[in-house]
Formats: sequence, structure tokens, C-alpha cells
Amino acid sequence: MIHPHRGQAAGVTPDPGSAFLRTHQDREYEHGPSENGSSATVGHVSAVLGDRGTRAPGHRPGSARGVAVRTAGLGRAYGTLQAVAGVDLQIDAGEIVGLLGPNGSGKTTLIRMLSTLLRPTSGRAWVAGIDVQADPGRVRRHIGLTGQYAAVDPFLTGRENLRMVGRLLGMSRSDARARAALLLESFDLVDAADRALSTYSGGMQRRLDLALSLTGDPAIVFLDEPTTGLDPRSRFAMWQLVEDLVGGGTTVLLSTQYLDEADRLAERVVILDQGRMEAEGTPGSLRSRIGGDVVEVTLRDAGDGPAALLALRAVATSPVDLPMAGGRLRIAVRDAEALPDVVRRLDGAGCREDLAGHLAQLALI
Repeated sequence: MIHPHRGQAAGVTPDPGSAFLRTHQDREYEHGPSENGSSATVGHVSAVLGDRGTRAPGHRPGSARGVAVRTAGLGRAYGTLQAVAGVDLQIDAGEIVGLLGPNGSGKTTLIRMLSTLLRPTSGRAWVAGIDVQADPGRVRRHIGLTGQYAAVDPFLTGRENLRMVGRLLGMSRSDARARAALLLESFDLVDAADRALSTYSGGMQRRLDLALSLTGDPAIVFLDEPTTGLDPRSRFAMWQLVEDLVGGGTTVLLSTQYLDEADRLAERVVILDQGRMEAEGTPGSLRSRIGGDVVEVTLRDAGDGPAALLALRAVATSPVDLPMAGGRLRIAVRDAEALPDVVRRLDGAGCREDLAGHLAQLALI
């Protein structure tokens, strides 16, 4: 299961960071580009972040902070498909930036390039002041990466996963044991530490996955849709962990499909669509520019689609698209206060809808 970075020349000792990063994400990324429960107690993640310090409350991006990530015309093409095109991005040290966009917008491709898992076909990128193409091994020593799905070894316990990663990063056995113990406590996983991963809930696996990314105490962390597939309680717990992480001085680039997640966590949001940066600003300013929020509902009977479209015209701020697979329907509205009106209009039109769908997170179309 453990293997060095693909392409490593025979007889050359692999860079520990390279071995870990590639192993940790192989199962998710080896097939090409893709976009696709916690208790109330949340561990103190800042305890594992070394002595980088904390941000002052309300601190906003500015020249006083160094630059952690910068790109210039960054792009990636797959044949004639331009997955990412001409991205110019700057993230200051200690800042959390939300990368917002629908499936297929290029979020994962951009993160893969920044984390050295994919070579750009145009432009340049620097992470921790290091050119990602010229010296990817040095970049890996400064970063952590959590993908869309938990990349944990299901045949090991939580403690064994953490120790294994520590050893891959070059730690001694005693240091790896100590780091694993600290992370298990910080992420509220002590009681489950010696259980098989098959007994972990989805939320517990995601917390362990994030802990694995922090084993090497990285200054910069890339989170690729870290709350994908989590229930609301686990999602909220993950938010708290990310906030604690940033509070400890770590720089975070967080990709998400959900405006409410970006609104909660990010200082700044970059909207990516069809591989291009379409907008950038604070969550509040972008919400006003894109016309509010989007509500997703699920029709119990896909045959109610025409009636639902007619009923929602008055409340929608942009044309309502035909229902997607599974009877899902997305409606752009001015703000979340329009939700009761959406429900009343659908009920008035005789449409049978899944109320759980109304409670789904507000998402960007």
C-alpha cells in the first residue's frame, strides 16, 4: 500500500513529504481529474500547530502578512479541454480563502497543481515562496492536503494511520507516537484510536483525514471540499476544526460548492467557473453581486417539474432551470428568507417535495 512518488528514479531516496503526499491521495487522484459524526466536543487544533502564533480577531488580508500562495496565469489543459485557465491568485500567510464553484469548475485541478500532484501546462505558481514546478519536494515540506474523500487506510486503526504517516515524514518512532497521541486528543478521537477504521463514522474518518494532513505541522493546508458527504452535525464540527486551525496561524485554501460554508469560514472568496476566476471578494460582497442565494429542493415526483417551474418564477431572481436527475431543482433567490415562500408556492401548485431538500445547504449554481 505504501509506495514512493511515481516516477522516482531507481536508487534515489524518496523525499518523505513526497511519499506521504502521494500515498495519502493516490486512491483519489490516480484516475485523472475529478470535481466532484462528531460529538459536541471539538479538540483544540491550535495545540498541534507549533508556535506560528494566532491572528488578531478581525484581522483582514494586508501587506503586513507575507504571501503564502501566488499564481500567475496558472492553467492546465487536457488535450482540447482547458480545465483551469489563466488563474491569478494571491493568498496571504494566515489567511483562509474559499474557492467556490460547481462541479467541473476546476477547483480540484487547481488544488492538485498547487499541491504538486499535477504539473501546470501554462503559467506559474509559488507556494511558501517556492516554485511548485522547479522544486516540488521543498513545497511538500510546507503543505498538508485533505481531498474530497477520506484517504485513510481501512485496515489500520486511527493511531496506526497517524504513526504510519509520521514515519513516512521521517519522524522517529517515539516522535511519531507522540505526534499521533497529540492529534488524536486534539481531534477528539482518543476513544476510537485503537479501533479499526471500518467502525468509524464518516465524520470521524474526515477528522482523522484532516489530522493526517497536519502530522507534519504544515504552514499551508489545502482542503478540497472537506465536508463532502457529511451530515449537518459532522459538517458543523468540521467547520469548528477549520476555524481552530486558522486561528492557530495556518494558511488555508478551502474549496467548496456551498456559499454558506464559504461565508462561515473564509475571509475572501474566489469564484471559479469553467476553469476561470469569475469574481473575488468577501462573501458578503459576492453574495450581493451574484444575486443572493440558491435553494435546492427535491421533487418527489419528477413529473411535477413543469408545475414547479411555473410556480417559482415569481420568487426566483434568475430563470429556473429544468429539474436535474433525481428531481432536484435549484432556484436562485434574493436571500435565505425566501425559503418559506418557495415552500408555499410549491405546495400551492400541488407539487410534492422532499422537505429535507429545503433544508439543504445553500449552494452556488
